[in-house]
Amino acid sequence: MLDKIFKQRKPRNLLLIFEILSILLLFTFNNNNIDRYIVILFLGLILIVYISNLVLGKVSSGDNYIFLIVSMLLSLGIITIYRLSPKLGLRQLIWVLAGILVFYLTYFIIRAMRRLEYMTGLYLGLSILFFLLTIILAPSKYGAKNWIEISEGITIQLSEFTKILVIFLIASFYTTFQTRLKKLNYKYTSYYLMGVIYIFVGFLFIQRDLGTAAIFIAIYTLIQYIYDEDRMSILVNVGLMVIGSVAGYFLFSHVRNRVDIWLNPWSADKVVNSARQIVQSLFGIGEGGFIGQGIGLGYPKQIAFAYSDVIFSAICEEMGVLTGIGIIMLYMLLVYRAIKIALNQEYLFYRILALSVAILFTVQAFLNIGGVIKLIPMTGLTLPFISYGGSSLISSFVALGILQVTSEDLSYKYEKGVDNE
Repeated sequence: MLDKIFKQRKPRNLLLIFEILSILLLFTFNNNNIDRYIVILFLGLILIVYISNLVLGKVSSGDNYIFLIVSMLLSLGIITIYRLSPKLGLRQLIWVLAGILVFYLTYFIIRAMRRLEYMTGLYLGLSILFFLLTIILAPSKYGAKNWIEISEGITIQLSEFTKILVIFLIASFYTTFQTRLKKLNYKYTSYYLMGVIYIFVGFLFIQRDLGTAAIFIAIYTLIQYIYDEDRMSILVNVGLMVIGSVAGYFLFSHVRNRVDIWLNPWSADKVVNSARQIVQSLFGIGEGGFIGQGIGLGYPKQIAFAYSDVIFSAICEEMGVLTGIGIIMLYMLLVYRAIKIALNQEYLFYRILALSVAILFTVQAFLNIGGVIKLIPMTGLTLPFISYGGSSLISSFVALGILQVTSEDLSYKYEKGVDNE
């Protein structure tokens, strides 16, 4: 059977070979810490990823390559996290299995539900509820109020799921809600959504979660540029962005500190204190060279939060800059296919959803990788599908499930004569 699999030059078979070789190499490095339970879990992951790609081709008529691309990113993430911390690696393994389940649940639910474009009020209400719950229940941690503790050691970051709601909110506004307002002779309809988005940004300012605020603004601005008929509102939005950026810089000391570190991390006092993370990140990438030190042969544990915020540097140190370039190319390929899906989608609501998911993955990957290579100040955002974290991973799988639905022909959802174009 393995002979047959290896002889077929299908992408999922190449992925299977890569995963098996990577896991064997990882187990060779951690040969003193392996038990039967760990081996079963990893073999289970390989089998589930392979079967998931196989099943998706049977149940979905859409783009079946986006899940394959994500499977590659997942494999790199789990291998790196397990190498850094076997305990966190096993947790991430469980989150990945849960994420794949959530992907399929999202796909079947969104595919079955109709009239999603008319639920603007629901998306708005749930978003506000999530913000209020976070502000009330979340303790201050690392200078931000993002994580609600469910039980000891288990937390949830509701802003990750609010991103999904915002995508639906923007899509439904431009598809149906703005048209309704215009029919009722409301003026300046473009500013209604702008006001809501900036109220959300205000909530994120209270939470000190400026990275997520940047994602919200990016998604809204790019969709506004494409679909908003009021071109003046775009200029107003740009002005508000400038004011918000300046206000964030002067209001929050950690923002000023990150900008200062970005501009000059090499002074003696910063290298051993505030700029240690970015300095170690740059050293790690440099030490890795083009082909890397090899799994288990580098020192990525010296970087703070190497398993989450700075995992790109850890990968580059042990697997090389070429692997880092490969990761960037995988994200580019994922976003390219998302944009292609949007261009081919007949219905406006699902077209905007696909574009919004493309923007989400683009901006989040750029802000993370750009931060760790010192192209821009660090934001603390995770790298989609690679970094450690349950909430981030699950929300990314939800977004992927939405993208999978939008890649299909959805004409069965609309009766003849319904204009959603």
